[in-house]
Amino acid sequence: MDLLKKFIPYYKPYLGVFLLDLLCATILSVIDLAFPQLLRILRETLYLKRPEEILKGLGVLAAGLLLMYLVRAFCRYYVTYHGHMMGARMETGMRRDLFDQYERFSFSYYDRNNTGEMMSKLVSDLFDISELAHHGPENIFISVVKLIGSLFLLFMINWKMTMLLGIVVACMAVFSFRQHKRMRAVFYDNRKKIAGVNASLQDTLGGIRVVKSFTGEDLEKEKFDRSNLAFLDSKQANYRAMAKFQTGNNFFEGLLYLTVLVAGGYFIAKGSLTPEDLAVYALYINIFIGPVNVLIEFTEQLQKGASGFRRFREVMDEMPEIVDAPDAKELLEAAGVIDYRDVSFAYDTAGSSETRVLSHIDLHVDAGKKVAIVGPSGGGKTTLCSLLPRFYDVTGGAVLVDGKDVRSLTQKSLRQMIGIVQQDVYLFSGSIRDNIAYGKPDATLEEIEEAARKADLDTFIASLPDGYDTYVGERGARLSGGQKQRISIARIFLKNPPILILDEATSALDNESERYIQHSLDKLSVGRTTITIAHRLSTIRGADEIIVLDADGIRERGTHSELLKKNGLYKKYYEMQWGEE
Repeated sequence: MDLLKKFIPYYKPYLGVFLLDLLCATILSVIDLAFPQLLRILRETLYLKRPEEILKGLGVLAAGLLLMYLVRAFCRYYVTYHGHMMGARMETGMRRDLFDQYERFSFSYYDRNNTGEMMSKLVSDLFDISELAHHGPENIFISVVKLIGSLFLLFMINWKMTMLLGIVVACMAVFSFRQHKRMRAVFYDNRKKIAGVNASLQDTLGGIRVVKSFTGEDLEKEKFDRSNLAFLDSKQANYRAMAKFQTGNNFFEGLLYLTVLVAGGYFIAKGSLTPEDLAVYALYINIFIGPVNVLIEFTEQLQKGASGFRRFREVMDEMPEIVDAPDAKELLEAAGVIDYRDVSFAYDTAGSSETRVLSHIDLHVDAGKKVAIVGPSGGGKTTLCSLLPRFYDVTGGAVLVDGKDVRSLTQKSLRQMIGIVQQDVYLFSGSIRDNIAYGKPDATLEEIEEAARKADLDTFIASLPDGYDTYVGERGARLSGGQKQRISIARIFLKNPPILILDEATSALDNESERYIQHSLDKLSVGRTTITIAHRLSTIRGADEIIVLDADGIRERGTHSELLKKNGLYKKYYEMQWGEE
């Protein structure tokens, strides 16, 4: 019932279509119920008259039946087309809501969940929602109308035989209810297993270059086979439950016919039923069994749709960890003053345990200054920078921009003031133009070209046959690492934020590409507050302040020359790299 209450509101935008659909479904049911009764009336009236009177009445009968079936045809068209479109639009709305919910989640949600499973919830789990949304109320409504109507008419013909049928139907209902509960768990498990297949596929295809380079095809086949066979086992349980359900109901359907024939013969022998009435009774039995079969088939559809909707609601009911405060303000402009005040942070892991990364960090950066952060892997450098745009929220202390706590600002306005260049550049499938303009979709071609020039990208683009319309491939597969990095820098030039975060932006490049990219980054950081996470210390010699950060917190701070004089951890790192170079 709780799931049903959450499903019903999706009908609200289509209430008119829904009510008209039910009206058409009612007309269809009444017309189907009317035919046997009409046959019975005609047998007792028109067909008993003289031949010439019968012939005169046939014209009126034909016109009436033609009108009735024209109305029936219109209702069938409306139910089939508009009813299905209502369901499809509801499914589309749910898919949009789910995508919007994914967009609201913070990084921590994606740390915990697999992309393939999320895609499965977005696509596969909602696949049967459309049919359920349309056929659910319609099938139930039509079936109830037909069952009640046919039962009433059956009582009118012979109430004693109808009571016997009622006993069989009651047994059938008890059996269906018990099987229904078993099928619910099976179909839900089925959804989880197909999500596992999608997750395995996404993981393999996403890392196909690693798979090929390590000749890991056989290993990936084994992993995929495990998830695929688990899905097969789930489908086996699924079909076993369906087979029991349908077999049992078919048996009870046979008992209904058996009851009609045996009991009908008994009542004819006793003189309380005529053979003609038994024939009409048999017609109504077909009408009665029709909706029963519809409900039997609908049960499978209901379980599939309900299990998909249940997984959909699990995501929709989860509260995003990072949300705008009710009184959050817009950050319309920023000078770029940054403060970390007694900042602590810990990642949530399994259960209630936490993994502490930062403890009591204090850091002040004046507007326009350049600060570099160095230290061992896992020391919290990237996490420290991720707290600034609120990709994660601090678990202690506060992060401020221009004296304003970032939690008091809207996420969108805060992140518009921050540009991030990462080591792992992500390019979207599309053209170079689309990727440069990603942060400013309404940018003119002149603005895009200017950003490309500043990123030293214009000469390369000019050499391409399609120029700015060149397709970059999935994740930029058709470009080199340096070319992708320049596009990401051009994005930031176009966005023009006052605060810049450089997260090991050149560490994955060769020496020549690094020199070109570093030149572009130097131009990009002019006039901006810049925080650089550095692996190669030679790139941060000119920083206004260098922070040495490890698991114990800030160990050292100062300029390049000051830290060398301290003869501490920074000098150790520097001499290690100098020796390697």
